Amino acid sequence: MDVRQLRYFLAVVDHEGFNRAAEHLLIAQPSLSQTIKSLEREIGLPLFHRVGRRAVLSEAGKELVGPARLVVRDLDAAHSAMSALKGVRRGRLELIAMPSPAIEPLTTLIAGYTERYPQISVSTAAAFTVDDVVSSVRNGSNEIGLLGADRPITAPGVDVVQLERQPLMLIINPTADNFGAREVLSGQDLGGERVIISQRGSLMRALVDDLLAGGVNIEIVAEVAHRTSILPLVLAGVGHAILPVSWAPLARRSGLRVTRLEPVAELHVAIISRQSNLTPAARAFLSVAEAYAASSLGHHS
Repeated sequence: MDVRQLRYFLAVVDHEGFNRAAEHLLIAQPSLSQTIKSLEREIGLPLFHRVGRRAVLSEAGKELVGPARLVVRDLDAAHSAMSALKGVRRGRLELIAMPSPAIEPLTTLIAGYTERYPQISVSTAAAFTVDDVVSSVRNGSNEIGLLGADRPITAPGVDVVQLERQPLMLIINPTADNFGAREVLSGQDLGGERVIISQRGSLMRALVDDLLAGGVNIEIVAEVAHRTSILPLVLAGVGHAILPVSWAPLARRSGLRVTRLEPVAELHVAIISRQSNLTPAARAFLSVAEAYAASSLGHHS
């Protein structure tokens, strides 16, 4: 098993088939297939099931993805470290983020990072739960994870930097603004209102569920897994939405009114990373994140 075989294997995984992987690698498709067959013979197990034109990972293939990414990334890190000694700062950063932190602070972090390291590209994957982010970082699929939870985040096996706390806000349906000019609302004020909610497991959903359990007559009009759909639904007059303050600037630029909710519920945002063998690109991103955290959490002290 060598790194070329692993790169070819990951190309088939990432491009969901042999033809597109071969195009990406700039090699002939039969050459790619032969390399994968050689790797399968060496392992003694099939890595893919061929279903029509698609290549579907076998159980062995699924187990190999994480370790293969670690090997390839660590080799790239070694090349990057040598390049850095010659004054070259090139590379690729792979991170994964949950929806609300992906609005902010990820936008600010990437803006600062790419300004400082313009020759490093950033690839951002999406996740909906804390467990998804932690698992992705632990198994090596991504080096950096950005996540939010209802309490300060702790996760064994990874390093954690607490970044900020984001209070939940109410983004008001412009066709049903029954709240007057009030800038602060309570959960009781949502009685009889139509609300768009996110999937179970999110802080925003938990707040609505708690209000319902307490007897507040909220009408759930839509449940949306893709949080990027929520603001368009509010703009379309479907209902109100409870979201972290990270969404407030975008909501206001869209012409929507945003109010605070009391008692305050906060989304705790953190960044996690592997505990060793980080690439130079990842270490540089962490330095940007740590500076952001020092500034952000200082405002709350």
